[in-house]
Amino acid sequence: MVRSYLLTLKIINSAIFLWIVLVFLNSIFDFNIVITTATDELVILSFFGAIKNVFSYIIYGGGIVIALGCATLFGLINSNMNILIQTFFENYLSKWFQFDSIPSLPEIPDLILSEVQGLFGDLYLFVFQILIVIAIIYAIRAIFKSDPKYNFIAIGSIILMMIIPLMVEGLRKMLLLLTLEFQYLEDMINPLSPTLSNIPLDDFFFFIINPVIVFGIISYIYLEIAFQINYTDTVTKPSLERSDRLEAQLKILARESHYITANIDKIKEEAKKKLEEIEAEQKEGLEVGKFFAKTGARFSYIKEMIERKKLEEEEKKLVTAASKTRRLGRYIDRLFREDPEARDTLTAKSSAPRSRNLLTSTIVNFTYRVVFLIIISFIIIHPQFILERLDLPPAITESVAMYSPEVIIILLFPIIVLFPVLSQLISFVKHRSLIIRLQQEGRIKEILASVGDYVKKEEVEKETTSEEAVAEVA
Repeated sequence: MVRSYLLTLKIINSAIFLWIVLVFLNSIFDFNIVITTATDELVILSFFGAIKNVFSYIIYGGGIVIALGCATLFGLINSNMNILIQTFFENYLSKWFQFDSIPSLPEIPDLILSEVQGLFGDLYLFVFQILIVIAIIYAIRAIFKSDPKYNFIAIGSIILMMIIPLMVEGLRKMLLLLTLEFQYLEDMINPLSPTLSNIPLDDFFFFIINPVIVFGIISYIYLEIAFQINYTDTVTKPSLERSDRLEAQLKILARESHYITANIDKIKEEAKKKLEEIEAEQKEGLEVGKFFAKTGARFSYIKEMIERKKLEEEEKKLVTAASKTRRLGRYIDRLFREDPEARDTLTAKSSAPRSRNLLTSTIVNFTYRVVFLIIISFIIIHPQFILERLDLPPAITESVAMYSPEVIIILLFPIIVLFPVLSQLISFVKHRSLIIRLQQEGRIKEILASVGDYVKKEEVEKETTSEEAVAEVA
């Protein structure tokens, strides 16, 4: 049942991840923009094509420079040599490369710079494709490995697809404040949807159904279930492994006890055959050795008796073990028939937490945390709600600055710090309680040790007194 519970959680979590991807690609991120370039060419082909062109220009231009350098070094440089080198490279060596037009040496640096600029533009788009592939790979890996770090990487890759365009947009705005403008940054596309910045703050219902908020909530649910899977697997894995091991041993015992009668007969037959073989060998040895000495027959007889004794002891041990196995198998078989719960008790299945308890705990904790997250998120993102409850003057509550990210961060900071502070307080209290307990145990040991020394001292004094009394009487 526990394995079915774990499998169900993993299936649910996989479905939630698909939901996350659908919400992200349909409402937050326009993935079609990052698949192709402005010329309707696939980004991946354009990216590797730009790399190939850069190296082609470097190799081609480097070859021309090396040829001219060698000619200059050996004093062969002149107009005819220049024409020869140019003709050779344009008519022969250029055939090795796929140039739109054969470049001259002065044009190559500008062509390389143009390709590098296009390469970085393609890299910007190609990064989004890499991130979505990483997210899918680690989400699949999380199905087979109950480790939350894979779920974190999957969600983190998707979130990073939102952070990168926001960083570019923030850099562009910061440079505009400094009256600086780079055409390269202006040409970078923004694949994010306008809904990312248009979150309804006044209506709780529209706040909840906003795609950005839905994405955040289901991402939290995805990670929450991932931690629940890891917890369940950590708690139940030792019990399940022990149960499987004991179940396999019981199956082996049942199988061996079923065929144990035939095994006993087989053991006796093999022992009998070995004894007959020994007797035959000894008989042949005596017939050969009787011409030499009678002592050979005596030693052969002693050797035969030793080997016979060993075989009889081995046969007795095997028969005893087989008989015990048969009795144990019959006892366990009768126990399973009389007590239906005996198998679960022997295999330690009952020691694992029950699926019903795990399910109840998961639902209660999960519901509490999600509801708390939604309420706190609405309060923090909607700062006016708190400001009005504090009875602040209208000059503050109606200020546009109250909706700025800085104010939201100020309100969010105490909530963020609350959980680490509570965890540190709990850790400090537990650590202090442990130290006090250890000190008390140390004092108790000292008291017991002193009492023991006192008792021993009294016993020694009594023995000394009794010995002195005996000596005086004597």
